[in-house]
Amino acid sequence: MKESDICVGLDIGTTSIKVIVAQQVDGQTNIIGVGNEVSAGVSRGIIVDIDKAAAAIKKTIAQAETKSSVEISRVIVGLPADMISIDRCSGMISLDDNSQEISDAEVVQVTQAAIASNIPPEREVIDLIPEEFKIDQFDGIPDPRGMVGSHLELKGRIITGPKTLIHNVRKAVERAGLAIDLLLVSAEAEGRTILSDTEQDFGTIIINLGGGQSTASVVHNHELKYVDVDHEGGQYITKDISSVLNTSLKEAENIKREYGFADVEQASTENQIPVEVVGQSQPVKVSESLLAEIIQARLDQIFGRLKDKLQSANALELPGGLVLTGGVAAMQGIAELAANTFGINVRIFVPDQMGLRHSSFATSLALVNYANQLSEIERVMRTAFVTDQATPSNNKTKLDYMEPSTRTAQIKQPERSASLFSRRQSKGEPKKPKKSGSGFSLKNFFE
Repeated sequence: MKESDICVGLDIGTTSIKVIVAQQVDGQTNIIGVGNEVSAGVSRGIIVDIDKAAAAIKKTIAQAETKSSVEISRVIVGLPADMISIDRCSGMISLDDNSQEISDAEVVQVTQAAIASNIPPEREVIDLIPEEFKIDQFDGIPDPRGMVGSHLELKGRIITGPKTLIHNVRKAVERAGLAIDLLLVSAEAEGRTILSDTEQDFGTIIINLGGGQSTASVVHNHELKYVDVDHEGGQYITKDISSVLNTSLKEAENIKREYGFADVEQASTENQIPVEVVGQSQPVKVSESLLAEIIQARLDQIFGRLKDKLQSANALELPGGLVLTGGVAAMQGIAELAANTFGINVRIFVPDQMGLRHSSFATSLALVNYANQLSEIERVMRTAFVTDQATPSNNKTKLDYMEPSTRTAQIKQPERSASLFSRRQSKGEPKKPKKSGSGFSLKNFFE
């Protein structure tokens, strides 16, 4: 088994940490090991205790190593979508020798130029996704290497996040004795795995219902267009059950998973559930419908807040509908409840790989799939801003070292610089047909 064929996805959640060990065989991703342990040091999706989180990560990695018979030293890590920003960016460099072919080094330089004027000091680059390269007057180029010209321009989308959040994730992974091959926003990876090509093209909403938070993301024209995080999830449902039924959190979690319905209309008033109540020597019988009322009350709040945000962005008008995933998405009746709340078609994504057939594994699977689908030009571009991750090796998810270029790069200010919510085009810049009808103001983003 070649080391370069192996990649490991690490999903650090509020209630659990999941690791997937995958091997690439003839272009197919085969799962050869899984780790799933209780999380620690994480609150509402954010690492708040680095040491506790590191210990939990280490324990999960050990489990995955045992099951896969692979020694894990490098991982692909997912980041929560809290306070991330998605912006348009562009950069240009001058090429001194227009007879010399463009190489990896020039791609790195133009990527750095695109980043230079777009990052506030308190934020860090997570990813830069290329839309096109332009050489002199020729645009629409997916990969400029091997071509010649006088100027090289890059236009793309840049994803940034708070330095504190990213630092805590990186530090916890490092303390667990691991190197990071790839650090990316989980929502960006999920779109490529959870959605079909048609759904990514026409526009679809994904809601990941996790333990500590619920994340809504919108993919349209194969791009992550919008993300919103609601800081409530399955953990809050468990607390509600514990409070209303006077039972321990452990007992509340167990009855939620075994007997819980998200939709009261599907629960029975006759079926009785035994509940270990504090202060009672014998279990107390509770109706299935009462349990469902507790669960639905919390889900109604979560879905209601997310619906308001998505509605304001006109995302509910997209033809792809809604896809639910995450641990809470495994609950009975949740698709029907979501369909009634959002008023659109709803389906649930569950990985079909052996050993992963639960919606809670969607993110960790998406991480390894995303890494395996990265184009060569995207890998080269990442070397422009990935400076403190592990030294690359022959692994597929590792990036080749870049020799410095002898050319001088002149940074040009972007012709347009826009956030997700407001695009400001420079005068005289023609609109491209692809962007017609889908401006970047939040209100009309998806019209």
